[in-house]
Amino acid sequence: MRANRSASHPATTPLPVQRIGQALSAIATVAAVILAAPVHALQLVEASDGVSVEAILSIKEPTRIRIENAPITDVFGNILSSNCGPSPALPTNPGTTAPGAGLPTINPGGEIVLECDRDKGEVYIRPVGDSAKPVNLFVSSADATYTLLLRRADTPADTIVIRDKTPKAFRATGAAQAAAGPSPNPIRAMKALLVAMTTDRVPADVQVEEAHRTIQLWTEVRFSLVRQYEGRGLIGEKFLLQNVGTEPMVLAEQEFDRDGGEVAGIAIEHHNLRPGESTSVYVIRRGGGR
Repeated sequence: MRANRSASHPATTPLPVQRIGQALSAIATVAAVILAAPVHALQLVEASDGVSVEAILSIKEPTRIRIENAPITDVFGNILSSNCGPSPALPTNPGTTAPGAGLPTINPGGEIVLECDRDKGEVYIRPVGDSAKPVNLFVSSADATYTLLLRRADTPADTIVIRDKTPKAFRATGAAQAAAGPSPNPIRAMKALLVAMTTDRVPADVQVEEAHRTIQLWTEVRFSLVRQYEGRGLIGEKFLLQNVGTEPMVLAEQEFDRDGGEVAGIAIEHHNLRPGESTSVYVIRRGGGR
């Protein structure tokens, strides 16, 4: 005989079909609002002084750049226009120049527009033109200069946060050495030389020599020295590297750091090459020795 359990467990009243439909509709509406809301991503890039790191640059919206736990003191690159000078736009230290200071109002060959937040020690950049070429930008704090390779993309407004991955003990040692030196002018000279090499706008005190000399590097590449620059206690070399192999390759700056070469900085225009593709490689060395 089947027991009657309705007395101790009352039956659950079914939800009417129309109420189920309304609930599902409400859930769908909330989900649609969430998905339609603008996404503001944050790019956290771990960097160290003198080593290039990649990040994404919005082609339509401003991109904010800041350094974690430190104000930006200097920005160097191929800048079209800037609101950062001639008055100091960001906190500066003795011997340094505020971002954009001394730049002409308009640089016709510039790649980005630069704006500075004087109070927060941050900058905002926006690319100009239709070029797909990555933007090279040097961003400095009081202790280090970070090299950004910014790849253009159709993304919303974004923030790039630079986090120094150098161990604190090394950072402290580097800061002490910088304070003991006469000034950070060698760093600015290196950045100015790199900009001259990438834009072919060479200062009068820098000598240029055409080379066009093939150099043996790896079997799957064709590598040649195109041009050499000398001045301000530095030697800059512009190389052309072509992938002549059958597989894609990924390049890293460390591969061009020659032993005993007194290398001060390396920049690569395109890190990823398909077969047949080429890229410029820039190497800056200290002194006049080869």
